[in-house]
Amino acid sequence: MPVRSNPTGRQLRLGAELRKLRERAGLTSTAAAQLLGMKQAQVSNMETGRLGVSAERVRTMACHYDCPDQVLTEAIARMTGDRKRGWWEAYREALSHPLLDLAELEHHAQSLRDSTTARIPGLLQTREYALEIFRQAVIELSPPDIEHRLSFRIKRQAILFREDDPTPYEAIIHEAALRMQVGGSTVTRQQLQHLLDMSERDHITLRAITFDAGAYPGSGQSIHYAHGPVPQLDTVYLDQAHGLAFLDAEAQLHKYRTLFDRVEAVALVPAKTRDLIHTVMREL
Repeated sequence: MPVRSNPTGRQLRLGAELRKLRERAGLTSTAAAQLLGMKQAQVSNMETGRLGVSAERVRTMACHYDCPDQVLTEAIARMTGDRKRGWWEAYREALSHPLLDLAELEHHAQSLRDSTTARIPGLLQTREYALEIFRQAVIELSPPDIEHRLSFRIKRQAILFREDDPTPYEAIIHEAALRMQVGGSTVTRQQLQHLLDMSERDHITLRAITFDAGAYPGSGQSIHYAHGPVPQLDTVYLDQAHGLAFLDAEAQLHKYRTLFDRVEAVALVPAKTRDLIHTVMREL
């Protein structure tokens, strides 16, 4: 099997989980290779996502590493099964690799949670709202770049509209984002109506944080949390000025789970959130 030059985010995560299993067993990559009857370079390439691995190989490695968590082992093994090219691959020459990794992560997530302060989350943005966001980018984008980013963002939203298994989604949005007139009052009103429409779907939970709530944990950043098939395979992604950052260390996941729970504690319930949105729309 040839060595990959540019593994995807999911392939990198699979490799990272194999490395964690080995390290928990207290084995070096050389010792692991001897146990598995492989070369040390093969083990290293698997752990960096540069070399493919089968589900059966994952189970064999977990056995040799004395991993007691069968549920985790099977969840990692299932990460090897999807070899089809996702729709996001069509954008590989037009957009940055982290954006493609984001779409892949969302596609496979069991559920998603967002907390935002200044903008409506991308998965809930209308085309007109998103267009204005891209037009106001710090680094001016060309019309073709804007079109690529816009179509990519809209296609990401397809996970919320799947007929058989739409992805469960929770968004916590600060009142500041609801009141900010992105693109003017007409675009903002359309965006708020879209939020109301989406909030009526059974798999979508929309909650708002009012100005009256004051300061709260995580209020200075947008946080995105993707739930995997088991908690160990969850991922946090942060949208920062220099680009997307993906976090999956156990301590980081625990920190952001706790943070989300504290944010939820100060957020309005869905019914009162819809009341707030109606109030903001009347005041436009």
